[in-house]
Amino acid sequence: MPKFLILPPIDSLRREFAGRLRDDFPQLDVVLVEEEADIDREIRDADAAYGWVSPDVLPMASKLLWLQNPDAGPFFGYYYPELVAHPVTICNPRGIYSDHIAHHILMFMLALARGLPDWMNAQRDRKWDKGARQSPYLDIADSTVLINGVGGIGTETARICRSLGARVIGIDPRLENLEYGEIYAPQKLVEMLPSADFVVTTVPHTPATENMWDLDKFREMKPSAYFINVGRGKTAVLDDLVTALETGLIAGAGLDVFEIEPLPKDHPLWTMRNVIITPHVAVAGAVNIPERRYELIRENARRFLAGEPLKNVVDKQVWY
Repeated sequence: MPKFLILPPIDSLRREFAGRLRDDFPQLDVVLVEEEADIDREIRDADAAYGWVSPDVLPMASKLLWLQNPDAGPFFGYYYPELVAHPVTICNPRGIYSDHIAHHILMFMLALARGLPDWMNAQRDRKWDKGARQSPYLDIADSTVLINGVGGIGTETARICRSLGARVIGIDPRLENLEYGEIYAPQKLVEMLPSADFVVTTVPHTPATENMWDLDKFREMKPSAYFINVGRGKTAVLDDLVTALETGLIAGAGLDVFEIEPLPKDHPLWTMRNVIITPHVAVAGAVNIPERRYELIRENARRFLAGEPLKNVVDKQVWY
């Protein structure tokens, strides 16, 4: 009987997943590993696992064929050289967050385009000030939206933006057809930046994306353009972003992720009138995410037992 491990940390959701997998697949030996100390013993004859396998444990995972990553953008270090070289197939849950994060992006876009931060400041000051908005109104229907990373989140964002009339430029190393806009390789990013009214970045933190948003990139943007980051904080250099905002290189920003989290209380971004901050919560409170996550695990368990290709297979060389 194939053995499937649910690895620590164990919480109520992982307990629920274990129980449901046992009910759905009696032919699968589902083992809930409660303690870190038990991983060494349990993984020796495991065929599959949900969670993370550390470098210390990996040499014992000689039978491991499938590893389900709980996160589409896992912590930096999830993929290490030995795991990349291991024959295990790794899958992630990309796609289960796409609509929720796209809606968060749209919230930033609409709020910045219509000057909501200025209107909210006037409201807090109890000012009936029809001239409170300090930036020009930007019509999304006449705008160009550059999306850096057109996986599930980027594609859904492109669909919404296109439905509003915007021109969409996608930047992605996988030059698959983008139904809702143009698609270009990352080498074209700098060339495309000057045409964008909104620059939306959804990419994960990898060696290729770390600190990619620096002062040189912000200099290529229009002074009227807005920068939106919902991918990973370490893709953007905060000090450079602050400089770009303070000196007028860009018009504003909508930020859900940060190079430093939590963002320090004394950081200048907190008090900038043209910046909207949310604390890494683009999918927080989305009640259907756990069910979507389980459905993906269940489908891959079905495929694994049937000997079929797994869903959402990761290119381990690039970590996504």
